[in-house]
Amino acid sequence: MRNDISLELASRLTEQVKTAFENGSLLDAVTPVTQDLLKFWFMGPYTEERSKNFHEGQKQSILNIIYLHEVLQVTTVEEIYRQVAPDLLAECNLSDLAKEKYRIPKYAVKMATGTGKTWVMHALLLWQLLNARHEEQEERSGRYTQNFLIVAPGLIVYDRLKDAYCGRLKENCTERDPFTNDLYLHKDLFIPPAYRDEVFSFIQNNVVTKEEGIGRKITGNGLIALTNWHLFLSDEEKENMVPDSAPSIIRDLLPITPGLSGGNVLEALDRKYLRGSELDYLSELSDLMVINDEAHHIHENKKQGEIEEVEWQKGLNKIAHNKGGHFFQIDFSATPYDTVGSGKKKMKCYFPHIISDFDLSQAMKSGLVKTLLLDRRQELTDLANLDYNALRDERKKVIGLSDGQRLMLRAGLRKLKILEEGFIKLDSKKRPKMMVICEDTNVTPFVESFLKEEGLAEKDVLRIDSNAKGEVKEKDWMQVKERLFNIDKYESPKVIVSVLMLREGFDVNNICVIVPLRSTQSAILLEQTVGRGLRLMWREPEYSEEKRENRLQVLVKKKAPKSYIDMLSIIEHPAFLDFYNDLMNEELAGIDEGDLPDGSNVTGDIIKVGLKDNYQDYDLFWPLIIKEQEEEIHPSEIDINRLAPFTDFSYEQLKEILAKPGESFISHDVLVGTQFGKYEVNADLCNAQSYNEYLQKVLRIVTTRFDKVGRSKPKELPTLQINQQEIIRVIDRYIRTKLFSRSFNPFENYNWKILLHNEGVATQHIVREISKAIYYMQEQIDITDAIVEKIYFSSIPTLRIRESFSLDLEKIIYEKVGYPSNKGGFEKAFLEFLDADSEVNCFIKINENQHSFASIHYIRQDGLLATYHPDFMVCTSQHIYIIETKGQDKIFDKNVRQKQLATLEWCNKINQLRAQYRMNRQWLYILLSENDFYSLKRNGATLIEICNLNKVSESVATGNLF
Repeated sequence: MRNDISLELASRLTEQVKTAFENGSLLDAVTPVTQDLLKFWFMGPYTEERSKNFHEGQKQSILNIIYLHEVLQVTTVEEIYRQVAPDLLAECNLSDLAKEKYRIPKYAVKMATGTGKTWVMHALLLWQLLNARHEEQEERSGRYTQNFLIVAPGLIVYDRLKDAYCGRLKENCTERDPFTNDLYLHKDLFIPPAYRDEVFSFIQNNVVTKEEGIGRKITGNGLIALTNWHLFLSDEEKENMVPDSAPSIIRDLLPITPGLSGGNVLEALDRKYLRGSELDYLSELSDLMVINDEAHHIHENKKQGEIEEVEWQKGLNKIAHNKGGHFFQIDFSATPYDTVGSGKKKMKCYFPHIISDFDLSQAMKSGLVKTLLLDRRQELTDLANLDYNALRDERKKVIGLSDGQRLMLRAGLRKLKILEEGFIKLDSKKRPKMMVICEDTNVTPFVESFLKEEGLAEKDVLRIDSNAKGEVKEKDWMQVKERLFNIDKYESPKVIVSVLMLREGFDVNNICVIVPLRSTQSAILLEQTVGRGLRLMWREPEYSEEKRENRLQVLVKKKAPKSYIDMLSIIEHPAFLDFYNDLMNEELAGIDEGDLPDGSNVTGDIIKVGLKDNYQDYDLFWPLIIKEQEEEIHPSEIDINRLAPFTDFSYEQLKEILAKPGESFISHDVLVGTQFGKYEVNADLCNAQSYNEYLQKVLRIVTTRFDKVGRSKPKELPTLQINQQEIIRVIDRYIRTKLFSRSFNPFENYNWKILLHNEGVATQHIVREISKAIYYMQEQIDITDAIVEKIYFSSIPTLRIRESFSLDLEKIIYEKVGYPSNKGGFEKAFLEFLDADSEVNCFIKINENQHSFASIHYIRQDGLLATYHPDFMVCTSQHIYIIETKGQDKIFDKNVRQKQLATLEWCNKINQLRAQYRMNRQWLYILLSENDFYSLKRNGATLIEICNLNKVSESVATGNLF
């Protein structure tokens, strides 16, 4: 039987799933909700418009589980083999697969430390949650759930889970900010917009921590329970481990704590006594998805020759027992194996349910983690002959450090100093740290004392003591965790000293040196130790080229590194030679045998360039339009004193003739046909049943025109749609105070009949005068200036570029300007051309990562909003040229066309601004192909001549002549 058969299973499954995803059959076989998620996570245009995306290892892990659970609908681990690779069953331990813990849908994800297992966890939780919420109740498949249990191995990982789902702790406070949970912070990656409200609501109302009490806190329809492995201990074991504390006493006294979505009904208050412990509560749920973080802790123990399950697995077996196919489990680990045997017979036995394998080799070659360096410096060559265990007396009590340990610590400190002095020159916020792994807690005080003797201050050393299982007392943990998790931000501490505590969940980025004083040869412990320093420190895109070349230098060419950017140095320990050799053979590590001068070559050829002394002579700004220029009218400016009164008849005459009781003024014919300009008086005016209706109809008449649209008959079109209430008030005041040059009350006696008479003489006059007033009002237009923010490129005072791919130029604000190392010849030639052209006053090479403000929004061909960063901004005496340089193959790309249209429109807006907001120049957009540039340059063309020939117009952008 092969011990790594599950890795072969994962490999074959991955190939099947890749094919199914690429040919579309996987998408066809899943639910509409799953389709939405997969398209949003893994397909363009979404992936192209985000700065963050799932990497290949994360993507494949997600797809493999969805394929098994939703498409193949497996129910046991054995069924995974039967459906994916039945021939492998002959090499499996079938008695192992027959165990209860494998008779459920169970999937293990093997991903290297530092490669984002938590993001996979979030994605799979969302997949289950949204499918469960949108599944038709009468057609429920039982494959989806809204109940989740996430289990951590210890305090560090548990705290990370609380950060991920409850939000980070507010500064100097024990309260958590829900808007800093992972799913909210990265909503553009995880959640399609249509699902965001329900996801955020679910998380806010249904997360339960172990402190709140699983089964005690009231939640809505579902829960996300966060706990560590202590949940699965018996009550007696818990009592032996944890002393009584205020929270635990309160939990014993009060059976329930309030949630956000439910009240303390009697049924809920009785839950503690009706359902018993947390395990009983979880066991009685109808369905559940369990996520085990760092699942290698679930392995079996062997006592007195018998195999027994650890309490963690026993608890899971109990929870799953009555759920049938409505329970499934996902295990995450970088090291999903048990180590058996010893010496030369020692081997790894991988868990049988591994369904994806993204190992350290793939992660390192992809640049997702630091590159490993084994430090074989000159002072370590004789280490094998030294004692590397702590000094002990005859009673085995530790009395000091051995010479070998002191030598390793000095080597680590020396490397740390080299990195500190080199990194600070490039970025003062990059503070490298060193981690020391000791053999036991009796050694850590001596290590701390030695480090201080070597010159470190007390604040520079953080010592964390734990027991043999890597656990720390909770009261001690509360004191150190704030300093520990923020070490990336601060200069101190510089060195962390620990035994086992920091194996998992210690998710900081700046560990650059590891000194393994611990002599254990456990493969899991070794890999977990190395894993603490793997997370990337230099994530900014300007470092990617340097890091890629360095990986090639170390891992492929087997040469010394050119820089220490994102390199993890391990001070070589003689006890780990086999482990180191395995790393070397798998191309996972290089060797650093050099003794570099302090600070030299630490950052390779990446340099920090600042502004020139005379940068203001060449500085340009990017105009950011906060508010565009607008035209505003003022309907409140209508002055009724400027309106003429009605003089054809006096009020007394009209009253005598028209305002008689008992007369009817109902007409079925068009009574008013008078037209003033484009305004018509319609017959329906006589249908007014009240004065208010009358005012409304007058308003409609004076604010409507009849226009012919196409070949159809004339249609009513509005002439004014704002401030209509103010116009009605003006009409009312005019009628009451000015119409008859005296006060007029339409409700007095039968005065209203004067207005509604079927000849409409008074109404015609009202319409005529109000129409004139509106016309003149619309002529009174105020133009408000646009609000524009000038963002100078000098507001970014430093750039980080590669010295070997940079130029010293005169007409720029920076000391040097960089260009791409890959196919950057065109840009390099164009930069030199601009600097030499006498018609060019100044220019800037726009760096989209560091000059992010210099952007233009456009609509992609598929209808989605995107952001575009031009390549160059060039200033001459009369023009600002926005220049995009493109290879010949991209010049007719459809999205390039869309960019052209958007940039043309943007330039037109800029050209309408006041002169001071556009540097007193006209702005033009230029699309320059490589062939055109070199051809025109050979013929002696100047920049202005080149731009005149490559100026983008609307006809060019659309491809239409007319």
